Amino acid sequence: MISAALMCMALNIYHESRSEEMRGQVAVANVTLNRVASNKWPNDVCSVVKQGYSKGKKNCQFSWFCDGKSDTPKDTVAWARSVLVANDVMLGYIPDITEGATHYHATYVLPEWAESKVPVVQIGDHMFYRWD
Repeated sequence: MISAALMCMALNIYHESRSEEMRGQVAVANVTLNRVASNKWPNDVCSVVKQGYSKGKKNCQFSWFCDGKSDTPKDTVAWARSVLVANDVMLGYIPDITEGATHYHATYVLPEWAESKVPVVQIGDHMFYRWD
């Protein structure tokens, strides 16, 4: 049986970075845990992943959670890999490769918030940032 926290983390990895190499998936998991560790976000994985969706408002931190599509993984290989990555990162077997990043975006967009954060590293198709 998979725990709720592991399920939320694996779903976030799957929907945010299943097409990335393992480093990209690890980085998404790192951001999620860095948010859990920060006092600026909720203090558990599921609350961080689901943050922004309440009472019909759709201002999600992770867009897949508010896109209205099914969250059920369809690619079984990518799902299995997401679960493994989530487990290993959550257990501390894989260190933070984002240097404390709490934000990221795809390289083909530039959100307004990026100007107020410190760019840390690009991994795959994502740019990672942390608070100043």
